[in-house]
Amino acid sequence: MTDAPSAAGSHPDHLAPDTVVVAAGRPERTHDAPVNPPVVLSSTFIGRGEVVHGDRAYGRYSNPSWDPFEETLAELEGSGLPALVFASGLAAVSAAMSLLPPGGVLVMPQHSYQGSLAVAEQLAARGALTLRTVEIADTEAVKAQLAGAGMLWLESPTNPMLEIAELQVLAEAAHAAGALVVADNTFSTPLGQRPLESGVDVVVHSVTKYLAGHSDVVLGAVVTPDEELRARLVEHRSLHGAIAGPFETWLALRGVRTMALRIERSQATAALLAERLLGHPAIEAVRYPGLPQDPGHERAKAQMDGFGSIVAIVIKGGAEAADMVVEALRLWVPATSLGGVESLIERRRRHVNEPASVPQGLLRLSVGIENAEDLWADLAQALEKAQA
Repeated sequence: MTDAPSAAGSHPDHLAPDTVVVAAGRPERTHDAPVNPPVVLSSTFIGRGEVVHGDRAYGRYSNPSWDPFEETLAELEGSGLPALVFASGLAAVSAAMSLLPPGGVLVMPQHSYQGSLAVAEQLAARGALTLRTVEIADTEAVKAQLAGAGMLWLESPTNPMLEIAELQVLAEAAHAAGALVVADNTFSTPLGQRPLESGVDVVVHSVTKYLAGHSDVVLGAVVTPDEELRARLVEHRSLHGAIAGPFETWLALRGVRTMALRIERSQATAALLAERLLGHPAIEAVRYPGLPQDPGHERAKAQMDGFGSIVAIVIKGGAEAADMVVEALRLWVPATSLGGVESLIERRRRHVNEPASVPQGLLRLSVGIENAEDLWADLAQALEKAQA
């Protein structure tokens, strides 16, 4: 496995993140070299003698197509060590949770991504860990649950309620209690916040979402600046086999190249839509950290570089009315997931394992890059039909 980033992938000039997404992870600038890194389709690599740390040897250990993506994500998150790409976001989540000692206590937001919650609940049912769920925006309540904890899991904003956690305060409290701190940074991306700068130990991503950005690959990633933790994560990936395909990783890196532009556009539209949705007669509540009225606004403003592209609305009339809105839409795509170029909408409680504290009428809007007025017109006519 190649752990050291190439000279081409490292930028000592402290480039802005929206430049890093384009410039990092490029091949060396030799004559006739390709501008883009190639896809290496090989399951095995030539070698002689004893296999030692750093050898590629076999495709389950390493692939040259992983390196540019891992270097780029590490640079974006501010880690001195390359990231680790995994076969899916949940594979990355599972790897991060493996850092918790057997039988340890995991403190986790009650509104975490339902896949992460399902993994934690399954491990708890087997006795592999003790799970404590908390309202992550209530800092004092979280601190009260850290006694004896081995890991604090953070999401900010949370999925799908968009609550904002005090990252640095909670990381310090968790470390004081002897716990590792993991943050899922999928919603914000490293362009919106860099949890490692707030003292978080490990960052997890569903690469499927904003990093790849085109709803065409399933990948995950983990980033940590800690050599010992990273070595354990490498071992977990190699032994458990949740490895990324080289072509999928190449596609993800290609997606990263346009991430700054995609998020700039979608974030601006999300703010516009959230403002217009406020006070709409068909809507009971709007959650978006960029709204001054939002409970997490001041906290988000202090620790984020942008408020993201996800808006949550609660439709009056519950599940039936919310489903009517979704059915009436013609431009918004009724589908799960998020972070692609197309705008997606979903009633989250259609998933049976979504927490009961999520309102039945909650719709999660993943704002894409379409024309903002077209998106608003489609939403407005669907909301009108649901009221009729």
